[in-house]
Amino acid sequence: MTESKILVVDDEPGIISNVRAYLEREGYAVQTAQDGASALRLARSFSPDLVVLDIMLPGIDGLEVLRQLRQESAVYVLLLTARTEEMDKVIGLTVGADDYLTKPFSPRELVARIKAILRRGRGAAEPTAAATLTFGDLRIDPAAHRAWKGDAAVDLTAIEFNLLYALAKHQGRVLSREQLIEQVWGYDYYGDDRVVDVHLGRLRKKIEDNPEHPQLVVTVRGVGYRFEGVSS
Repeated sequence: MTESKILVVDDEPGIISNVRAYLEREGYAVQTAQDGASALRLARSFSPDLVVLDIMLPGIDGLEVLRQLRQESAVYVLLLTARTEEMDKVIGLTVGADDYLTKPFSPRELVARIKAILRRGRGAAEPTAAATLTFGDLRIDPAAHRAWKGDAAVDLTAIEFNLLYALAKHQGRVLSREQLIEQVWGYDYYGDDRVVDVHLGRLRKKIEDNPEHPQLVVTVRGVGYRFEGVSS
């Protein structure tokens, strides 16, 4: 039985109660909040492994909560939204959400999504002990789960690091979105494959000298992405 901690943030008491019951039956330790300010306080004191976060919250909305969480933590975040507009989902992924689920949703699907997200830190997609990869001034250490550009450490989320490592260890090969999802998110990922584009955009801003004209992670139109760093 898992001991992972989940923070559920939603302003609808019925959703809070239902989701909490399902998660506790699965063995998770659960805390709840009904507004953004309370969510941030609990995130700091409870230190959850994953936050289920509604976008529409009183006071501080869910996207702002997500932005502040990303300044402080690499905690996994699954967004809930009652809206159907694609822009909400894209904004959430750009800010740093790991997945999203549109209301109304099945609690069983929510639990399945949570399990899939939490497995990313322990499953086959997680880099195991291996030699450090060096490409010019970029160093990637899969054992330490860290990367450096020159002497400066690169502040990468877990997903950004796993994407970088998946591409770098297949240097020169084109990997499709589907192949990257299998390696980084896992075979049981439910969401939109455009999540790859969003996270790679964030990764490029951190490792490329000019993100608008990337030299390390290049796009092969209609196919996927290729890592072109030269080993040193």
